[in-house]
Amino acid sequence: MHEVYNELTHFIPKEQLLIDEPMKNHTSFRIGGPADLMVLPSEIEHIRSTLEVCQKWNVPFIIMGNGSNLLVRDKGIRGVVIKIANTFNRIWVEGCCIKAQAGALLSTLSKKALQAELKGLEFASGIPGTLGGAIVMNAGAYGGEMKDVVDWVKVMDAHGSEFCLDNAELEFGYRTSYVQKRGLIVLEANLALSPGKYAEIKAVMADLTRKRQEKQPLSLPSAGSVFMRPPGYFAGKLIEDAGLKGFRIGDAQVSEKHAGFIVNLGNATANDVLSLIEVIQQRVKEKYGVELKPEIRIVGEE
Repeated sequence: MHEVYNELTHFIPKEQLLIDEPMKNHTSFRIGGPADLMVLPSEIEHIRSTLEVCQKWNVPFIIMGNGSNLLVRDKGIRGVVIKIANTFNRIWVEGCCIKAQAGALLSTLSKKALQAELKGLEFASGIPGTLGGAIVMNAGAYGGEMKDVVDWVKVMDAHGSEFCLDNAELEFGYRTSYVQKRGLIVLEANLALSPGKYAEIKAVMADLTRKRQEKQPLSLPSAGSVFMRPPGYFAGKLIEDAGLKGFRIGDAQVSEKHAGFIVNLGNATANDVLSLIEVIQQRVKEKYGVELKPEIRIVGEE
């Protein structure tokens, strides 16, 4: 990794290169061992240079956003983590569109839309992730999803080539996209919104915030909904009906507020969470014959 680090210092400021960086500092779960090297790009060229250097030295890399949908295993991540978040988050409002870099937070984008009296992004106001991460998994909540607002996306492939994809080419589905299937890196996106009234947009956002606060365990570290919604069911209800609400392994607990969430009571390890996921899957399969598939992304050395 020293060769990779030394070479990257020619392209990227040293303060944007973090060695043996604890991943628990970069995930909303507050869990995860160290990454060999974390890169915090502030320019597209930083991303391209990192890909080139990783390929030259045959070092694996992963892309992450705000870490709000991520479980990093306890031994951490071998290779390079490219974190596209608050160093790569510029936003431009242009008429009825908002263009932004992939690291912009959805919560920030929805506030910008409110200020510009643009509607369509209210559903995203409480989603804690970045624009890039939301596009990769077609994030959604309360009846809205990214496919409803994305006009086009600029992406980069693993070889450093940039190109744009329009809404149809993005092949958005339930928690999936062409970007995810092809392992592309989101650089920026253009969101097409429509004119609205400030008070009405603000009222919708306030209503969704109230619903979230009532139903979700926002006071404890988590990675949001752990499982995808199985066809015809709600994961949280299946888990609750299986008698697992409040069940815990170590400091990982099925939330007492919403059984679709696993929360970190303080010192949960990734192994605690993974063991809990396994118990939930087994119990729900035994009781209802339904297979729960994780919605969270699990990475790192086993």
